[in-house]
Amino acid sequence: MKRHVGTRSVAAHSRFTGGKIVCVATPSRPPSSRGPKRSKVELIKEKSDFLRHPLMQELVTEETSISEEAVQLMKFHGSYQQDDREKRTFGAGKAYQFMMRTRQPAGSVTNQLYLVMDELADLYGNGTLRLTTRQTFQLHGVLKQDLKTVFSSVIKAMGSTLGACGDVNRNVMAPPEVFSDKPEYLLAQKYANDVADLLAPQSGAYYDVWLDGEKFFSHEMEDPKVTADRAFNGFGTNFEGSPEPIYGNLFLPRKFKVAVTVPGDNSVDALTNDLALVVMTDAEGKLQGFNVLVGGGMGRSHGKATTFPRLADPLGFVPADDIFHIVKAIVAVQRDYGRRDDRKQARLKYLIHDWGVDKFRQVTEQYYGKKMEPFQPLPAWEFKDYLGWMDQGDGKLAYGIYVQNGRLKGEAKKTLRAVIERYEIPVSITANQNLILRNISSAWKDDIISSLSAAGIKDVQDWDPLEAGSMACPALPLCGLAIAEAERGLPDVISRIRNVLENLGMDKDEKFVIRMTGCPNGCARPYNAELGFVGDGPNSYQIWLGGSPSGARLAERYQDRVKLSDFESFFEPIFALFKSQRRVGESFGDFCGRVGFDALKEQQDSYIPQSEMKNLPQIGISTDAADLLKSAAEKTGKTEAQLATEAIKAHLGQ
Repeated sequence: MKRHVGTRSVAAHSRFTGGKIVCVATPSRPPSSRGPKRSKVELIKEKSDFLRHPLMQELVTEETSISEEAVQLMKFHGSYQQDDREKRTFGAGKAYQFMMRTRQPAGSVTNQLYLVMDELADLYGNGTLRLTTRQTFQLHGVLKQDLKTVFSSVIKAMGSTLGACGDVNRNVMAPPEVFSDKPEYLLAQKYANDVADLLAPQSGAYYDVWLDGEKFFSHEMEDPKVTADRAFNGFGTNFEGSPEPIYGNLFLPRKFKVAVTVPGDNSVDALTNDLALVVMTDAEGKLQGFNVLVGGGMGRSHGKATTFPRLADPLGFVPADDIFHIVKAIVAVQRDYGRRDDRKQARLKYLIHDWGVDKFRQVTEQYYGKKMEPFQPLPAWEFKDYLGWMDQGDGKLAYGIYVQNGRLKGEAKKTLRAVIERYEIPVSITANQNLILRNISSAWKDDIISSLSAAGIKDVQDWDPLEAGSMACPALPLCGLAIAEAERGLPDVISRIRNVLENLGMDKDEKFVIRMTGCPNGCARPYNAELGFVGDGPNSYQIWLGGSPSGARLAERYQDRVKLSDFESFFEPIFALFKSQRRVGESFGDFCGRVGFDALKEQQDSYIPQSEMKNLPQIGISTDAADLLKSAAEKTGKTEAQLATEAIKAHLGQ
């Protein structure tokens, strides 16, 4: 396979550079000593005929599962093979099933597709629909024998699962489609769709596998500029003559995530993506171009300091006409220089960490064909939840519904379907796993409220604010990587945290961002929460503190292996210090970042729990000493008992 650079043609191949395997399109001499091998996944991709084999053959066998080679290819088509650990039976082995994930740029879902997904969940899934942190659907519990029916049904309902998983661009995020009178938001949604089209796999294998080669055309064709700019190869971004002009037969080293947003709106956690594009308009709302940020990512591994979460860095600005060219250039750099020997080091964030932003920009500009313009100033980021009733700006209403950890089930799922079907309304999925009903006539509002309330679907104002701002990944029992609970465990943890806060006399409306994952991969983005729980063993979690409420600052690892049963005693001292020393309007994450972990740990070491106060020995001190003690306690944020204990121990040399 050849990759043309101007009039120069060079063979694309793997290359050993500095102890790493990358895939660069430049000649090089073989290394003098044997270098590291490519990962097994790289070999599987190369031999697959662009993601076809052996998946096609294995889907038609009588086996209830597929091989590891087919599993890796299946991801690119939008599905993971899973094992329900709680349904295993003695002597029968694993209980195999499949999770299917859709592609929903900006989280937009047509009325037709929602109804199809709801029906498929009942007919072929486990009866629930899961809304994800990347604005897509996940359908759990699909058996292998039903995969073709399920996939073809989604495709024929104008949906897709292509590229929802695997070493390609994943679902492109954007603020939900709510405001019809705000040009910048409409542009963000348009370009989320356009970038998704630009980077979608092109070989046709998807249709060979699921529709027996019959290409099913959507009623929404891609923008002709997307088609033209994908084909453009003036600076070596493409493999000429390949069924996959951008990806080639090896695709990317790892997954690649993109978000498009507008200045100030961080509802999509833009900085956690490999690539973030910020729509920049003039005063009249006309598109001028895009600010470009690169290098975000959440995944890490326990015990491996070389893996870490990272937020994206500003790279530069590009005019509107060049947006697809810069996207291709950035993807091409990751494709050609990202590591292919170690998948734990293969994300774009590690390449940028290794090179630095300046070198990354220089190499990107070689594929882009010119210099990027300076990054333009942005306002401070703000998290927007898109919950409750909203005016769309066109005479219609939108209604954001909090969905606990993204799981639609039971009577709530049934009633939502009835409302969506009755009024033929489209919906959007938010990056916080919630659902927005759109295009609602004001005349329907009372009936919708009444129907939802009868099914137990509460307005956001009726939820605990800690709950309404939280997220968790599915974790146990289906995720093969999970080592602790998340979706099933977080509601009770939040209730316990609320009890601790109330026992300390804190306001019932106190809120901060809480997220939980069952493993360190970070699907629910715990590393930029104010309080993050990351499973590190059965009923055990790493505690991450200090992220900002806007999502613009990472949390840091505070403590490992905190047992679920110890949460009250662990957090009470920290929350007590927060109550006594916080500044006006200061959030929990900002407080932790300001006072530092040493102060939090000192507080935990010396804190006397309220439950133990009444059992402490009584001693008498003079009135003036008591006044001094009270004053000092107020200044330091400690209790009088805590401060007196410290003073006495210090005086006695203990």
